[in-house]
Amino acid sequence: MSGSEGSKTMSASVPKIRLRGVSKSFGDKKVLDGIDLDIETGTSMVVIGGSGSGKSVLIKCILGLIEPDSGTIEIDGKNILTQDRAEREAMRSRIGMLFQNGALFDSLTVWENVAFGLLAQNKCTRAEARPRADTVLAAVGLDATVGDLSPAELSGGMQKRVGLARAIAAQPEILFFDEPTTGLDPIMGAVIDGLIVDCVKKLGSTAIAITHDMLSAQRIGDRAAMLYKGAIVWQGAADTLLNSGNAMVDQFTHGRREGPIQMELRR
Repeated sequence: MSGSEGSKTMSASVPKIRLRGVSKSFGDKKVLDGIDLDIETGTSMVVIGGSGSGKSVLIKCILGLIEPDSGTIEIDGKNILTQDRAEREAMRSRIGMLFQNGALFDSLTVWENVAFGLLAQNKCTRAEARPRADTVLAAVGLDATVGDLSPAELSGGMQKRVGLARAIAAQPEILFFDEPTTGLDPIMGAVIDGLIVDCVKKLGSTAIAITHDMLSAQRIGDRAAMLYKGAIVWQGAADTLLNSGNAMVDQFTHGRREGPIQMELRR
């Protein structure tokens, strides 16, 4: 094997995102407890778990919004926790995010929302941004005329589509989805999931989604992991979520009251 071939083999084995021993506490509460996780390039990872299990904190640590107490977080083999501010900003520019509630700016039109990241990062002029926004809106099934509306004029499903359009507008290498089907009816949830799958495949992006929706998890995920009390208790193929063979996953995915997961109720 030549040196160049050996280098290609080595680089191909490096996950897009790798976490080792990631821990985070807030006061006496340990939210993440030694997380190890690999997400391969071009795959979609779904993270499930109850409220307070650490899903959102995990995402924020990868995004660099929260600094973990210990561990390493690598993107393309580089530990982002040791990068300087400029390097972190460059890394974040490669990431798209679909927020749970859409998080659209009310003061901007739809097309301005979609193009917000492009304009903020000076990736195009305002004149160039509108046709690019129209193209991305079309990719999520919305007509260009929607671009002139305000977010308040959109239904919940349309707001999710606009949020997805904004997330993919800069053709990011990594996409994050925070509860993508929350607040949607089952049919619109399936539509949004289908759009997510199509967009991820078209871009060749690596994706991470956190969700409570088991149908959504199976539709958009290649792999899945479950968090419980800040630790990953199971990993496997997303299409095995309902028959994982793990007692905790089984209880959670089937919504059973009885099992190893005990809900802490205040009295």
